[in-house]
Amino acid sequence: MQILAGLRVLQIGPGLAAAACGRAFADVGATVSSIAADDDTALAVFLNAGKPFAAVDCTPAALAAHAAAADLLIVEGTPQELAARGVDDTALRKLNEAAVIVLIAPYGQSGPDANRPASDLTLFCASGIARMLTGQVDDLSEPPTRAVGKQSAFIGGLAAAAAGMHALLLDRLPGQTGATIDISIQEALATLAMTELTRVGMQGKVWSRRRLTDGNGATVTILPARDGYVAVSPRENHQWAAWLQVMGSPDWGQEPRFTGKPDRIENWDALHALMSEWSRTHDKQWIADAAQAARVPSFPLQEPAEQFASAQLAHRQFFRPMEIGGESVLAPGSPFRTIPWEQQTPAGVEKAVGAARKAAKKSAGAGAPLPLSGIRVLDFSWVIAGPTATRYLAAMGAEVIKIEAPGRGDPGRGMGLHAVLGQAKRGITLDLRQPAAVATARALAASVDIVIENFGTGVMERLGLGPEDLARDNPEVLYISASGHGRSGPEAGAVAYGTLLQCYAGFAGLNGHPNASPRVGMAWVDPMCGLKLAFIAAAGIWQRRRTGNGMRIDFSMMEALLWTMAEPLLAAQLQGPLQPQGNADDAFMPHGIFPSGGADAWVGIAVRGDDCWRSLCAVVDALGPWRDLGLEARRERDVEIDQVLTDWTRARSAKLAAETLLAAGIPAAELASSLDLKASGHLQARGFWQDSDRRSLPGLPWRASFGRQNGPAPGHGEDTDAVLRDLLSLTREEIAALRTSGALG
Repeated sequence: MQILAGLRVLQIGPGLAAAACGRAFADVGATVSSIAADDDTALAVFLNAGKPFAAVDCTPAALAAHAAAADLLIVEGTPQELAARGVDDTALRKLNEAAVIVLIAPYGQSGPDANRPASDLTLFCASGIARMLTGQVDDLSEPPTRAVGKQSAFIGGLAAAAAGMHALLLDRLPGQTGATIDISIQEALATLAMTELTRVGMQGKVWSRRRLTDGNGATVTILPARDGYVAVSPRENHQWAAWLQVMGSPDWGQEPRFTGKPDRIENWDALHALMSEWSRTHDKQWIADAAQAARVPSFPLQEPAEQFASAQLAHRQFFRPMEIGGESVLAPGSPFRTIPWEQQTPAGVEKAVGAARKAAKKSAGAGAPLPLSGIRVLDFSWVIAGPTATRYLAAMGAEVIKIEAPGRGDPGRGMGLHAVLGQAKRGITLDLRQPAAVATARALAASVDIVIENFGTGVMERLGLGPEDLARDNPEVLYISASGHGRSGPEAGAVAYGTLLQCYAGFAGLNGHPNASPRVGMAWVDPMCGLKLAFIAAAGIWQRRRTGNGMRIDFSMMEALLWTMAEPLLAAQLQGPLQPQGNADDAFMPHGIFPSGGADAWVGIAVRGDDCWRSLCAVVDALGPWRDLGLEARRERDVEIDQVLTDWTRARSAKLAAETLLAAGIPAAELASSLDLKASGHLQARGFWQDSDRRSLPGLPWRASFGRQNGPAPGHGEDTDAVLRDLLSLTREEIAALRTSGALG
């Protein structure tokens, strides 16, 4: 179902982040045209496939003609670059007063660093993500790394798509201009590590790159197998007990040093050695299958090429054929399956729901200040991916009602994440094991626009809260299910966590240095999926406004990750088996993260092209004799060149090295910690940090001309009574009866 059919998008210029943004819109039905798009690489061909060329060159006439007809304009570049090309906000606004304009730049359109040259690698340094991508290390002489597959373009593009889609929902008053969105790729990347930003903002503590105890291995660990590696995550006590049975109930499993999770963390090196001794005697798929049969989350580490034989992806028809350079390949498709409701709407239900919808819109007011004003969301999600998405929906004006179980509630509370991801939401508790709680949840769902959940496959259906159940009472509802593999196919029921999917997809295996054992690293896929979910939620509302129809959206986190891994997936078909490259790059040299003066201090440097190389030689005197070397000649002397550059960076601080190179127009960035991001004058100038109650909380990965909704995160169940009164008109006595029954915990 092409839910954005009729939406007209114009993508201007060759930027990969702009192309990724356009790809997100095209995948769900928008008509995306391009002017002066890039097709020099396989990745660019994939991102721009199916987008008709409005014009090959960005001439003033072509730009004026096509910009005037678009609902959304996407362009990428620093403020200076956009002004020089005649495609900055002012110029585009003259061509189309009503369109939403999305501007993507490495550091945004404002602030002291806005015009800094940047690259994929330097943005990983400047955002702090390079410090934590592959997890903690034993040896601090190991350089930090960027992620495989030009991920800064995908993350920047997804932030742009989510923000742009929401901006399209804004009710404009007569004569009011369209919204403008300012995307900083640095900020979009930085928000992937929301746990770390929250920790430094609230406690002033920074993540250690040196491994401490288990390095988070007791949550997700990678074990060697007979034919590769397998990832397993027995993080809960019952999962650990089941995992011991999978391993044959070894005697050491009963030793006191491994009894509780804190004990396993403290004695991690010994525990990992014992598990590895067992795992080396089995194949990786056998281990994963045995663990899954015991309901222990586990997947083998795979290479990208192995994805093409996946029965799960074949069932969901994820890959689509395309041609690149005369060769037929399989490319990633959309991670969304959209299913319109089939049943006929009972007349009384349609009337009641329609009246509720009109009342909500009326209360929001014409020309409401935020795109989702008047939209109500019932949020069953927990931990990172779903709560990240609903945090964005709340920031865009939605009334988000977060449902938590009694007791500890969302695990995000214990991680500190709730202070950020729970902002501007209302919180209630329902014990969904109780029939009265389920009935209450169904009654609430009858008055909302969006339901979002990320339980295991079949859980909501068994509770009587499945999509068909809720659609019978509310046929206009947008029901979004997020899961590891989607809700259909042979692996739909597999127990999955985001970090395990990073292993299964090949992401973890390719991130890191050559010949190094793979590590899980940070939770990357969950916050990335939060952007995808926020985008599709807004797209679903856009479609419903035009048709009046609700729908079910089935979202696969695995497919979303593979969508961002288009470059290695294509390379596996066009070039053969892949290996981790660390910070090496096929197109640029020198290109890496180099040690500088100070403890665990580094600077990322990306030399893009011969002119940039000559500029570097003018800065680093010892490189002067090689100033006329081309790319291939530089590759032949890469060891010598890297050593000279290392000697130069070690002789100065990372800050001084980066500033010296930037002054010469060379993309460079000091490796930032979350403390550095907290102290950044650039991020302060852009309002990225929100000061509240003697603490600072990180903001959104975009700035919008219409602002955002702020508010504190609710206490556990803080709004239960108020929500039940406001939405269901329950009396004090009825609420008390529910509480007595145990429905409210």
